[in-house]
Parts: sequence; structure tokens; C-alpha cells
Amino acid sequence: MGGKDSILPFKGLGIDVFPVTDLEEARRQIESLADEYGVIFITERVAEQLEDTIAQYDKYPTPAIIPIPSSTGSLGIGMDRIHQNVEKAIGMNILDD
Repeated sequence: MGGKDSILPFKGLGIDVFPVTDLEEARRQIESLADEYGVIFITERVAEQLEDTIAQYDKYPTPAIIPIPSSTGSLGIGMDRIHQNVEKAIGMNILDD
């Protein structure tokens, strides 16, 4: 889920894509997808603006909402979130250098 330019290539891999054009549409899309999908990939640019919405799902095992870089590059949000989830799951962050 994210801007069309960033997510359209995933369609070629057989992944369902959901382009969004504004934040309210993105918020509604997350709420809709949360009932149907166990994993939701969302571009970092959209994720950083929807932190409150994404945080609502952090206490549940699914869906896992995974930020991915957009076509303009990474903001580091996705890796930060992976580090947080690893630490939450095992009690320490084994991914740090």
C-alpha cells in the first residue's frame, strides 16, 4: 500500500497492491486490509504519517504492518520497526551492530 509508482512493481510478483492518494484513504485502506491480510506492506512515506493508526495494531499478532522504502528511497523506518519487533519478541535486539 502506498503511492502508485512505489507499489505497482509488486503486482508483477503476484502481490495485491492498493494505491492510495491521500492519508484518509490510506487510513481506511489499512482498516479494511487488517481484516483480510496477515501482512501489510506500506511505503515508509505513508507509514510515517499514519503512526497512530499503525500503532493500534502493534498489540495484535496480525496484521504485521511492514514499512518498505518508496520509489524515492528509504527513510530507515522499516529497519527501525524490524529492530523494535525483534526486541519485543525475544527481549533484546540481536540485529544491532
